[in-house]
Amino acid sequence: MKTIAVTGGKGGTGKSTVSILLANKLRREGKKVLLADCDVECPNDYLLLGQELKRAEKKIFAQFPKLDKKKCQKCGLCIQDCRANAIFQAPGQYPIFLHELCSGCGLCWHLCPHQAIKIEKKVTGEIFKNRINENFYLVTGRSVGVVDETGPIVTELRDYVLKLAKKIKADYLLLDTSVGMHCGVIRALIGADLAYAVTEPTPLGAHDLALILKLLKTLKVPTKIVLNQADLGSRKPIDKIAQKTGIEIKHKIPYSKELVKAYSKGKLMEINLL
Repeated sequence: MKTIAVTGGKGGTGKSTVSILLANKLRREGKKVLLADCDVECPNDYLLLGQELKRAEKKIFAQFPKLDKKKCQKCGLCIQDCRANAIFQAPGQYPIFLHELCSGCGLCWHLCPHQAIKIEKKVTGEIFKNRINENFYLVTGRSVGVVDETGPIVTELRDYVLKLAKKIKADYLLLDTSVGMHCGVIRALIGADLAYAVTEPTPLGAHDLALILKLLKTLKVPTKIVLNQADLGSRKPIDKIAQKTGIEIKHKIPYSKELVKAYSKGKLMEINLL
C-alpha cells in the first residue's frame, strides 16, 4: 500500500478537489482507494462526493482538568505554570478552566499540591466511514466543539485508517490534510510515501507553497507540486520556486466550469481531470 498526502500551505487552492480527482484517477486504473479527510476542523470531502455523515464509527476523547473545590486552596500554582493560559482566577476566587484553550497536557493536575484537580474525559472528535463503491472508501475525521489542539484527533484518525486500509487491502491511502503547518498537518504528513503540495498562480499561493515545501523537506517526505487553476494569474512565481527547489510540477489543472458545477453539486466523483 502506498500512502499519499495532499497538502498545501494556503487555504482555497483546491486541496480537497485534488484529493478526490486523484482518487478518481486511481479508481479508473483499477486500484482500491481509501481517502481520509484529515481536515478535522472543516472536513468537506464527503460534501463534494454527495455523502452524509450519519453514525460515527468511533469517538475520540481527550483529558481535561476538573476542579475539586473541597480540596482547592486557591494557591494559584496551576495558573502560573499553564503555558496555554487556559486557567483564569480572579483574586480570592477558585480557578476556572477554559477547555476551549486547554491542550490537555496534564501539567496542572500533576503540579497541584493539594490533589484538587481531577481528570475529566470529553469527546473532542468523531470518525465516520462511507463506502462510495467497492473500490473507494471515504473516512472523515471531525472535531467536536472548540478544540485547541487537533493533532491528537488526526493521530487517532490516522491510526484508524491505517488499520482499515490493511483490512480492505487498499492499494492507496490518500490523506487530505488541513491547511497550514500546524501539528494537525504534521501528524498527517509524517511517514507519507509522497506528498502533493497544491497551490495556485497567485503571490499568496507562491508564498505559502515555499513554506509548505520547507516543512515537507524537514519531514523528509518526497514531494511534487500540483498547480490548480494553472491558466489563471501568473505562473512565474510558482515556476521559480519549482526550479529553485528542484521539485517537479506534476499536474497543471486548468480552470474548468464543469469542475465548478460538479463541486457545487457534490458530484466531483464524476470529474476526471488528472
